[in-house]
Amino acid sequence: LQEVGEPFKEEKAVAKYLRFNCPTKSTNMMGHRVDYFIASKAVDCLLDSKWARAKKGEEALFTTRESVVDYCNRLLKKQFFHRALKVMKMKPDKDTKKEKEKGKAESGKEEEKKSKKESGKDEKTKKEKEKEKRKDGEKEECKKDETPGTPKKKETKRKFKLEPHEDQIFLDGNEVYVWIYDPVHFKTFAMGLVLVIAVIAATLFPLWPAEMRVGVYYLSVGAGCFVASILLLAVARCILFLIIWLITGGRHHFWFLPNLTADVGFIDSFRPLYTHEYKGPKADSKKEEKSESKKQQKYDSEEKSDSEKKEEEEGKTEATRNSGTEGSGGERHSDTDSDRREDDRSQHSSGNGNDFEMITKEELEQQTDEGDCEEEEEEEDNESRPSQGKS
Repeated sequence: LQEVGEPFKEEKAVAKYLRFNCPTKSTNMMGHRVDYFIASKAVDCLLDSKWARAKKGEEALFTTRESVVDYCNRLLKKQFFHRALKVMKMKPDKDTKKEKEKGKAESGKEEEKKSKKESGKDEKTKKEKEKEKRKDGEKEECKKDETPGTPKKKETKRKFKLEPHEDQIFLDGNEVYVWIYDPVHFKTFAMGLVLVIAVIAATLFPLWPAEMRVGVYYLSVGAGCFVASILLLAVARCILFLIIWLITGGRHHFWFLPNLTADVGFIDSFRPLYTHEYKGPKADSKKEEKSESKKQQKYDSEEKSDSEKKEEEEGKTEATRNSGTEGSGGERHSDTDSDRREDDRSQHSSGNGNDFEMITKEELEQQTDEGDCEEEEEEEDNESRPSQGKS
């Protein structure tokens, strides 16, 4: 009888704390907009409250999750909230068929785009990409959810509706409970009080002092002029846009204060000062050139990466060959050094033989005299050598 009767002050305070601190969501139930919460979150919220901490000479109201569940059962019986049941909405067959058709159309478009991109590339890049695709396909086949060639499905939230539950019991878990208790928050109470005072003060305007009435009059006139100026600006900018658009044949789009009527802040509505766009044949050609340059840059970067990979592989093979030939390197190095020296000498001699210089008669006679002297000295040396041998 005590539980079904009127709630106590403590119970009201706990329900009020739970109402404003426990996370809630809103939905429709039986044609009405209601707020609901989950039982496990409500238990966590009360365990973090002041009633879970023991005061001096008093015991804590909430010590375990079971104690919180028992207290919430009391609140449920006193009709602060009631238990509800989630019922998932089933999609009709027409919607499922449409979704399947959309998925097939999207996959067909993606395949066409891929084929167009591959046709513009070289044969080398095609082969390398096919190898990479095979590797990626083998990795993706291991995954059950993802399959190659199929578009990723967007995560869609399943819709549900709430219905009253037959068993009105509070259980700790993912159970849903709808709020019946809806107290007035302090902020809403304060705002309402301020509005009431403002209305009473406006009705007593003739009793205000003369200086305050003159100040309010000038403020109201200034606010009216400001609003009128913004409206005139909005009309003038549209007229200016139409004049420029008609004169240029729709090629130039000039907007003065483009964010004036946009859903932005007060300061952001006055910046930027203007925007200008040129929409003509040159603009289209520039866009096409930019797109082509971007595609070429992508292809160049891919080719560079492939060539770098090949160079790294060749460097590794050369390093392994050099390490294998280090054992017989001494003999081979000596042979190669001698061969290089002979080649250098032959090149030097051939170079000296092919060079011709202009010589005068006097220089020729001097060279011949010197040659004769050298021959006589050699003959004398040859004669002296056998005589020495005989002695």
